[in-house]
Amino acid sequence: MTLFPPFPLSDAEIEHFLAEDAPYGDLTSRSLGLGAQPGRMRFAARGAMVACASEEAARLIERAGGRIERLTASGTALTPGAEILAATGPAAALLMAWKVAQTLVETASGIASAAAAIVAAARAERPEIVVACTRKAMPGTRAVAVKAILAGGATPHRLGLSDSLLLFPEHRAFFPGQPLAETVARLKAACPERRVVVEVTDAAAAFEAAAAGAEVIQLEKFSPEAVAEVADALAGRVTIAAAGGINADNAAAYARAGADVLVTSAPYWAKPRDVAVSIDPA
Repeated sequence: MTLFPPFPLSDAEIEHFLAEDAPYGDLTSRSLGLGAQPGRMRFAARGAMVACASEEAARLIERAGGRIERLTASGTALTPGAEILAATGPAAALLMAWKVAQTLVETASGIASAAAAIVAAARAERPEIVVACTRKAMPGTRAVAVKAILAGGATPHRLGLSDSLLLFPEHRAFFPGQPLAETVARLKAACPERRVVVEVTDAAAAFEAAAAGAEVIQLEKFSPEAVAEVADALAGRVTIAAAGGINADNAAAYARAGADVLVTSAPYWAKPRDVAVSIDPA
């Protein structure tokens, strides 16, 4: 697990979440005249989970007009029934923030919990292995997705196309006949402070990439046995990243095979964790 909460989402994102759901307030609460009647709200884990986005849920509640009394940090492993947050304030404020905050915590905690499961499975076999989650989260959800995988103990594989070099076969297709070593050299000359990652789809291409000077070789959809063949042959020469279909069920096998990094998108599609919410008169 993380030793401290991952980064906070921006104020603009918090504002957007609330404005999307209640652009002109809560019609039901307003029609009932709830107004400033005092209330209290509590979020709790229905099952075991790694909490995430609790801080953003708290900010949503405060933005709506509530007050946070207690808060559990993102990255905390929770047992069933454990409290995530407690708030007080005007009933209308608590009701307005309720579902947005709940859904955010449930979704982010699902991603965090799934990432934690992969990390745990892999590190049981190889404690130093890194689980890196891709950029393939639903568009528009990148900030929440990255916070969630960090809360689960994983790391971003790539935050986007702007921050890293990853040479795909699809790139090479536009340079027919160009030796891979020349392509790698071009990337190193253009971005000398970046490591060059080359994705390959078979062992022969992996050995070619190593000979061409790639620092990281990403093995796309290799079986654990095929990863072991490449890892044994190239031990100590390059970083081996296994990608494609990595999940909590097979992470241990890929770790045993000798991969240094497991690249996965699986946490982004995890089932949300169930959060129980109670709202009562104070």
